[in-house]
Amino acid sequence: MNYATNSKRIIPLSQSQTLHLADISAPTPTIESLAADRATIESLLDQGDRPAALAAWDRQRRAYATWSQLAFLRFQQDTEDQHAVAMRALADELGPVAIGHDSAIKRRLLADPDRAGLEAAMGAHIVRLWQADITTFNDRIAARLEEENRLAAAYTALTSSARLEIDGHIVNLSGLQPFSEHLDRATRYRAAHVASAFYEENGAALDDIFDQMVRVRTAMARELGYPSFTELGYQRMRRTDYDAADVARYRDQILAQVVPLLARLLEARRADQGWDILYVWDEPLMDPLGNPAPRGDHDQLVEAGQIMFDRMDPGMGAFFRRMNEGGFLDLKTRPTKAPGGFCETFPTVGMPVIFANFNGTHQDIGVFTHEMGHALQFFASRNLPWIDMLSPTIDACEIHSMALEMLTYPHIGLLLGQDMAQRFQRMHLETCLHLLVGCALGDHFQHEIYANPDASPAERHAIYRALEQRYMPWRNYGDLAYAAAGTTWQQVLHFYEVPFYYIDYALACCCAMQFWVKAKSDPQAALADYLALCARGGSASFSDLVASAGLVSPFSSGALDAVVQQAAAALEGNSI
Repeated sequence: MNYATNSKRIIPLSQSQTLHLADISAPTPTIESLAADRATIESLLDQGDRPAALAAWDRQRRAYATWSQLAFLRFQQDTEDQHAVAMRALADELGPVAIGHDSAIKRRLLADPDRAGLEAAMGAHIVRLWQADITTFNDRIAARLEEENRLAAAYTALTSSARLEIDGHIVNLSGLQPFSEHLDRATRYRAAHVASAFYEENGAALDDIFDQMVRVRTAMARELGYPSFTELGYQRMRRTDYDAADVARYRDQILAQVVPLLARLLEARRADQGWDILYVWDEPLMDPLGNPAPRGDHDQLVEAGQIMFDRMDPGMGAFFRRMNEGGFLDLKTRPTKAPGGFCETFPTVGMPVIFANFNGTHQDIGVFTHEMGHALQFFASRNLPWIDMLSPTIDACEIHSMALEMLTYPHIGLLLGQDMAQRFQRMHLETCLHLLVGCALGDHFQHEIYANPDASPAERHAIYRALEQRYMPWRNYGDLAYAAAGTTWQQVLHFYEVPFYYIDYALACCCAMQFWVKAKSDPQAALADYLALCARGGSASFSDLVASAGLVSPFSSGALDAVVQQAAAALEGNSI
């Protein structure tokens, strides 16, 4: 069969038309309109016009994705806005319906004897993704998918409801961070108690939400013929080139190499500070002079960011200016705004939006550069021919974000002041090591949870605490009894909303640190390789994208050797 391609030229960053976030809209779908869209595609396939069917299907998927992602964004921007709540609920309801229609079309295309023609048009990688996708859905699990979405929204609403009082201030969970990193130890202690009290007060509800999620996910997996949700979870993450055994071996590398280095760094900090015991509320303070914070307020940080990206690359600077002028940066904390940060994309217009909660700490810089990496990748690959190519699988997505955090090191003084630049780099590098360990712990926990889906909440807490003592043997909760009982996993939204996502940060971190090592000797070559990787979008699998950028796969033996050696030299030998 003839599968004509839908190729388009990739437009240089500086030549794209500027638009505004407020101008983006998409028609609100209904169950009937989604059925009609599918009927159109099926009719074209019945007529044998496969190129027209593929093109129409791509347009419909882009329109639905833009609407769905707008609905998600508006809810995150104001979780108490009733219209936004209603649109999020509608998106949760329609999501399984849309997946069902897409799955049916994918099955029909994959059943065509002319697989070679399909692969020639779409690329073999996209066809493999579709093969994975069709194993994750049938109509019998649609109601359970909707329930899973409802539970995720309930978690977001609950954590967004936090109104925490500390030192005369009322803050949300994001707003608590400056107190958690305060130079004054007593302030950090109070912040830890305030956070722990919130999670303890809501612990039963959080356990109940998660318990329902585990049961719903396990039921879906069994309905689809999987032995547990783990296998279904990997398919939903579209992991076509590695499995749980590969991930377990990577976790073992982190245990063997990163945990001992972090233990040495934390013990040195304890000794330098003169503390008898390093408590959990001491861990966020990584700099003895106080964690470097951004220079100035939101507006000053954005202005400095513009200068930074202009210096790094003219195209990056033009893109950031376009985002700022178009209102695609939502960075300020608001009372009813959901916590956290993310980059959302709108495939009908080829523009992303960055959502964050600036709180005056170094995390503002981290989330700012991290989400800019996601945004830059999407924009650089926005003209690839098919929606499935616009973004890679999530594991590879995180390479773009985490690598940009490190590639900005030479310019980071613009955001902090030059006197703070080296201190920030040290802190950020140590944060990367903490991330590797924390994500390995979280991933191991999830594998245990879905291998034991009937465990009680108390048993889940015990599982987490046992793993925490293995991955973080230094952790001491002092008198925070609730946190010490193995409950701090409740603070990780990924466990609730995107199971098995967490390890992707650790996989990407291995790759991002390789960009950092290369940039130390050849910054221009490292940036060129990075931008080329962004432009490839989702045209290849994680392993193939990693190889195309000249990086060592995290699944290779000794993948962490060079980066851990460099990190140890920088942090223990002051060679940044």
